[in-house]
Amino acid sequence: MNSEVVIDVQPEEISIALMEDEKLVEYQKEPRTASFSVGNIYIAKVKKLMTGLNACFVDVGFERDAFLHYLDLGSQFHSFEKYLKQVQSDKKKLYPFSKASRLPDLKKDGSVQNTLTLGQEVLVQIVKEPISTKGPRITCELSFAGRFLVLMPFFDKVSVSSKIKSGEERARLKQLIQSIKPKNCGVIVRTVAEGKKVAELDAEMKVLTSRWENAIAKVQKTKERPQVVFEETSRAVALIRDLFDSTYESIHINNEDVYKEVKDYVSLIAPERAGIVKLYTGKVPIFDNFNVTRQIKSGFGKIVNFKRGAYLIIEHTEAMHVVDVNSGTRARSEDGQEANALNVNLDAADELARQLRLRDIGGIIIVDFIDMKLAEDRQALYERMCKNMQKDRARHNILPLSKFGLMQITRQRVRPAMDVNVEETCPTCFGKGTIKSSILFTDQLEGKIDHLVNKIGIKRFYLHVHPYVAAYINQGFPSLKRRWQLKYGFGVRVLSSNKLAFLQYEFYDKDQQFIDMKEEIETK
Repeated sequence: MNSEVVIDVQPEEISIALMEDEKLVEYQKEPRTASFSVGNIYIAKVKKLMTGLNACFVDVGFERDAFLHYLDLGSQFHSFEKYLKQVQSDKKKLYPFSKASRLPDLKKDGSVQNTLTLGQEVLVQIVKEPISTKGPRITCELSFAGRFLVLMPFFDKVSVSSKIKSGEERARLKQLIQSIKPKNCGVIVRTVAEGKKVAELDAEMKVLTSRWENAIAKVQKTKERPQVVFEETSRAVALIRDLFDSTYESIHINNEDVYKEVKDYVSLIAPERAGIVKLYTGKVPIFDNFNVTRQIKSGFGKIVNFKRGAYLIIEHTEAMHVVDVNSGTRARSEDGQEANALNVNLDAADELARQLRLRDIGGIIIVDFIDMKLAEDRQALYERMCKNMQKDRARHNILPLSKFGLMQITRQRVRPAMDVNVEETCPTCFGKGTIKSSILFTDQLEGKIDHLVNKIGIKRFYLHVHPYVAAYINQGFPSLKRRWQLKYGFGVRVLSSNKLAFLQYEFYDKDQQFIDMKEEIETK
């Protein structure tokens, strides 16, 4: 299986698509100004104690306060608390972490009101994004994740991933990490560290240690509360860090700054594979070039079609996600209804596993498969679903079909499910239902071109239009495009874009920066 990442960087947002054998399996999109906050560390204040829940709410600067349960304080909370006071007691000289003392573990049966006080400052890390009406979930057990290792301050234990089966390799890694880890720190060795040399592990250990030291230095210097003291890497780099493996064939990026950032990271973790990071300079939109746009349009929405006319209906409620499997117009199998139901259900299991990753659906998922009478068919469906979900990085649990033909799945949720609305408000009428006559559309475009060239002074630019419109503009001899070029200069370029509606258009300058030429008054 070949994997490739396509990263589309736009002025307002960044979109990341993970392809497996040219099929879209993961998709993330967020504003350029927004940050993915899981992993961020804050120095914050306790705002409210909830004795009944044995928890508290902490102000970390979000719209809603973060939730911190007593058990999430962590066994080393007293050690963190003492060291935090030592750091804040002297604003000129930083108290060395190597001299910090480890105190007895926090009692598991204690209470939050006997441990914390209102207004107390705590170091916390976000483990779950704000979802719906809930604020972020946080912990006081801090960790710094790298490609091969996870560094945990005040934890003195070295743990090796259970997926590394070789006893000899586990012993080698454990002994190796014990010799290079800093004092007062614990380490989790990740699966990808198997077989790695000491130089690679030591280099990453130093990077993770410096992140912890920089975070503490920021705690000492800053006076504002709450204040972020450590920010996770960018989404592009974080995704590469978690997913990167030998199956990666290429990473395509259409922005030079992000390209350099990702290339630097890949050069650090796998110097021999730095060449797979490629800067996309094509004129066609990057998602169109790699067939991502079409898969986004067909892969999201309430109804998702899959093989030979069958389809899924995916509904989201406050409590759970509900999926219904329908055979649709699929031809009946010659082997009878039972065989047809099994075939449809197996294909639905393949598509459903992809949809859970693609939309990042979490929480409780109930799937209503087509009823099957034979126990061996129900078992085959359950095994197929389990096999499909092995590629999913999120923790999950799958139960066999119930007597009602329902499959129950729980899947780890750390951020809101990806919901791309493929039924958008018409961009040419702004929802009014009336637009200018289509025959006048090219006149409108020429007016925009004239304004760009003669009023604004932009001589070289790209006009993106729907493929049908592009075909019309490019047809004939001389074509409409050629007449525009003769009139306004050969800097006028016309490109087709699958993401645009029929009478929608976008202008970009020679550096591929968006030029806003759209006005709602055009539709009147």
